[in-house]
Amino acid sequence: MTRPPRCLPLALLALATFALTACGGGGRDDHRLGRGETLLTVVGSGHADAAPDEAAFVIGVTAIGANAAEASRLDNEKMQKVMASLRGLGVAQDKIQTRTLTLERIDYGADRGKFRANNSVSATMKASGKVGEVVVAATQAGANLLSGPTLTVSDPARAGAASTAAAYKAARARADAYAAAAGLRVERVLAIRDGGQQSIIDVAETRMMAQAAPVSAPPPPPPFSPGMNRSDASVTVDYALAR
Repeated sequence: MTRPPRCLPLALLALATFALTACGGGGRDDHRLGRGETLLTVVGSGHADAAPDEAAFVIGVTAIGANAAEASRLDNEKMQKVMASLRGLGVAQDKIQTRTLTLERIDYGADRGKFRANNSVSATMKASGKVGEVVVAATQAGANLLSGPTLTVSDPARAGAASTAAAYKAARARADAYAAAAGLRVERVLAIRDGGQQSIIDVAETRMMAQAAPVSAPPPPPPFSPGMNRSDASVTVDYALAR
């Protein structure tokens, strides 16, 4: 009597396992189109406005002396007065940062043979009514270079989140419109791709290069209006449409 091959049960077991795997693989993959679904890719853009709450200036002083030591001393004295005026307006010490320090010999013009020292700092303060006073206070203290203010939002992530949400809502609205026109509906989201964000910063530029002449009374500060900063965002979304 011939004994049946022992490999038969193993073959049957493998076939059964394959069948079960095939049946179990029929579930829907949330990242792929299912049967009867149509792919729609749309791009949405949105923006959000936020009031800037910080203002940054670049303020510098220049001094000319008969020698390098004198030029440096005069320049340091001027900058000390400028920094004291900034602190008097509420600018914290850790918000004042040195930007440039230069000392050079003058080889031309009426000051030929003398030395010129330059010192500039950046100062960041709260965007308030005192911003205009910075221009007056700095020039009164001896500054002869002033640039700014650059108005920024101290929490850009909050403004960015609002523009991102607006971009996604715009993308969904476009998808619903396309689906309705085609007699379909948005079934689900397949993928979301961030298109990045861009912040548009308002820069109110005030530049002064001439030495400020001392006056008996300081002039009134220039008007200051912070306005709004805009944050733009875009997003690409893949939707699955179905009837």
